[in-house]
Amino acid sequence: MSATESGAPLADARAIGERAADWLERRERGGFSEQDNAAFEAWLSESTAHLTAYWRVRAAWERANRLSAFGSQSNALRKPVTPQKSPSQFFRRVAAAVVAVAALGAGAALYLSPPAQPADMTYATTVGGKKVIVLTDGSRIELNTDTILRLDGADRRKVWLDKGEAYFDIHHNARHPFVVIANGHRVTDLGTKFFIREDADRLEVALIEGRASLENVGRKSKPQILTPGHFAVATASLTSISAKPVATLANDLSWRNGTLIFRGMTLADAASEFNRYNRKKLLVNDPEVAGLKIDGTFPANNVEAFLDAVQSALKVHVEDRGSEAVISR
Repeated sequence: MSATESGAPLADARAIGERAADWLERRERGGFSEQDNAAFEAWLSESTAHLTAYWRVRAAWERANRLSAFGSQSNALRKPVTPQKSPSQFFRRVAAAVVAVAALGAGAALYLSPPAQPADMTYATTVGGKKVIVLTDGSRIELNTDTILRLDGADRRKVWLDKGEAYFDIHHNARHPFVVIANGHRVTDLGTKFFIREDADRLEVALIEGRASLENVGRKSKPQILTPGHFAVATASLTSISAKPVATLANDLSWRNGTLIFRGMTLADAASEFNRYNRKKLLVNDPEVAGLKIDGTFPANNVEAFLDAVQSALKVHVEDRGSEAVISR
C-alpha cells in the first residue's frame, strides 16, 4: 500500500516535498519578511506531513555540515562535502525522492537496491505539542514544543537536535556512549539525565543526574564535564557553566507536566516562554512593563489564564487582537 506517514497519496507527498524545498530555498536566500514567515508557519501547522517533509529536506541540506561531528580523525581527512550556495538545484532533485520513499513505506523499501544505510528517523512536534520516544535499550527522550530531533539510522545512540528542546533519560553504556549533536556542539552521556535547548545562536545544557561531557565540535578544545546542577550556555565561540540547585533546574522541566513555572521572571521573558507554546503571541513593548516580575505556575497552553493572572497581579492592561495580545499599562 502506498501511503505517506500521514496517509496522503504519493502524488500529494511529492507536492509536499517540492513545497518544502520552495520554503527552504526562500529562507536560505534571505529577505524573508514577517508576512513570509507567518505564511511559512501557517503551512507547517496545517499538517504533520508538512512539518516532517520540511525538516527532512532541511536535514539533508545541513547533513554535510554535520558529517564531521561524529567522524574520527581519519574521517576528517576525507574530502569534505560542501553544500551548494542555494538549495534549489540540490533539493528540487532530492525533495521528491526523500518524501516519495517515505510515501512508499517499508514494503517498497525492499525493492530499493542497494540500501546505502538505514534512514535517519525524524521526530517532530508542533507548537504546543510534546512527544515521548522510547529507544530499544530503554532510554527515553521527551520532546518539548516546536522541536525536531533526528535519530541516526545506522547508530540509534546518536541523535541530532535540530530545533527546540528535549529531555534525555539515558541508559548508560560505557562501550557505546549516547551522543547528541546540537548547534555545533556534542553532548556525550556518561550515565545521565539532562535536557538540551537549542536556539538560533546558542545552546543550553543542564544536568539533572549523572555526568555528561560538552564540547564544541568545530574547535579543538578539551571537553567540559558537567555534573548535577551544572547549567551550560554555549555559543560558537564561548561556553559558560554555572551552578544551580537541581530543584531549580527541575522547574525548567515543568513543561513535561504541561506547566510553566516562573520564579521572579520578568514579564517579557515569561511572555517569550508562553509564545513558544502557543499560536497566539504575547507582545510587551513598554520597557517598564517588560521589567515587571512575576511568580507562579501556569498551564503552558492556556494563554487566557496567564493573561488573567497578569492583569490581576500586576495591574496591567491587555489588548486582545485575536492572533496576538499586547500587554501595557
